Amino acid sequence: MTFALAMTALLADADPIGIAGERAICDRRGVLYFPELRLLTVSDLHLEKGSSLARRGTLIPPYDTGATLLRLQAVIADYQPAIVISLGDSFHDGGGAARMHASFRERLEALMAGRDWFWVAGNHDPDAPADLPGETVGELAIGSLVFRHEPSAVRVEGEVSGHLHPCARIVQQGRSVRRRCFAGDGGRMIMPAFGAYTGSLNVLDRAYAGLFRRETLMAYMLGTERIFAISHAMLRPG
Repeated sequence: MTFALAMTALLADADPIGIAGERAICDRRGVLYFPELRLLTVSDLHLEKGSSLARRGTLIPPYDTGATLLRLQAVIADYQPAIVISLGDSFHDGGGAARMHASFRERLEALMAGRDWFWVAGNHDPDAPADLPGETVGELAIGSLVFRHEPSAVRVEGEVSGHLHPCARIVQQGRSVRRRCFAGDGGRMIMPAFGAYTGSLNVLDRAYAGLFRRETLMAYMLGTERIFAISHAMLRPG
């Protein structure tokens, strides 16, 4: 049995799941969709990270914004949401929206047209993005859900957040797999970073201490073709 087949036999598909009573779809591309609300959530786009680093002397290929928007365009085309919430750090810095090439701005505005779009303020982009439509909010409550950038230290049922860029690591048949993931315990969810140039932090890191009910913590790992639900007992540090 190959490693991939072993994973398929051991791990269940995580689509759909429940968050504080709301049915949600964890998409393998890193977005969260609430079908009854027609609401799509994405986190940590970090648009214009390449240009931000270049201004500081770190020269990397400036392809992140285009790649991120193409992926976002695909998921919006699939779900056709009425509401889109970008959960903070949508731009890598406060000047990112102003630096964005006109062609990227046009593509983004086309994605926003005809739907309610909310920019949740992040630590990288606390202010409204320059000259873009949509509403900028500190946090947003819809039904039993609360959307914010950073997870609250005090537990909030129904909280959906980003910021920590979660990933999970498992070891099977002596081989290690580490991938981005959604992290949730049925009451709250932390989303993976969506941006092309974003890193990740293991869900067992101390930064997550106290955020989840340990006995119900699940990591929903992003696979090539599906989501894999990994119980807390299977998770490994690193």
